[in-house]
Amino acid sequence: MKLKNKYIILRHGQTTYQIKKKKLAYPWPEKSPIILTDKGIKQVELSAKKLKKEKIDLVYSSDVYRTKYTAGIIMENLKVKGRVIFDKRLRDVNLGVFRGKPREQFFDIFPKFSEKWFYEKPKGGESWTDCQERVASFLKEIDKKRKNKIILIVSHGDPLWLLEGAVKGLSNKDLVARKKKSFLKTGSFKKLNY
Repeated sequence: MKLKNKYIILRHGQTTYQIKKKKLAYPWPEKSPIILTDKGIKQVELSAKKLKKEKIDLVYSSDVYRTKYTAGIIMENLKVKGRVIFDKRLRDVNLGVFRGKPREQFFDIFPKFSEKWFYEKPKGGESWTDCQERVASFLKEIDKKRKNKIILIVSHGDPLWLLEGAVKGLSNKDLVARKKKSFLKTGSFKKLNY
């Protein structure tokens, strides 16, 4: 994918859901905010320090609490002009009937690191292909509106990994292989196309 701007992708900081013993799949809609842990806040603050030299022009974020809070930490630390632009297309992959349930129930049907996720979806949810098309359409749209900007995108693990695959033109097989090695850790970032 040819882009007119430079993009950095950042995964939200660690949340309380990620440290629970049963590791629940995120519910939607959020009945109460899913907050960052102290560790999650520190992860994002560390990334903000590393991003200071990047001269970020704009910040886009998923519209759920954990990403909004992460984007707020970045804005405050980097003194980015303007405000965060929220977009629901940056939301996490929709796990449908498995939202709010133990993740192992989902993985019993959709094994980790399986290409099956690209072609099948849980009832009421979306496949990885659906999610990838959603985040790629977001990127294409904002890239048409801007030129020569450095843009930070704050989102969730799967959408960012799928977006990277779309930008780099990776096959599903290559994407799954990369997920094991280069999936963004909570609160971390990477340059998407430079």
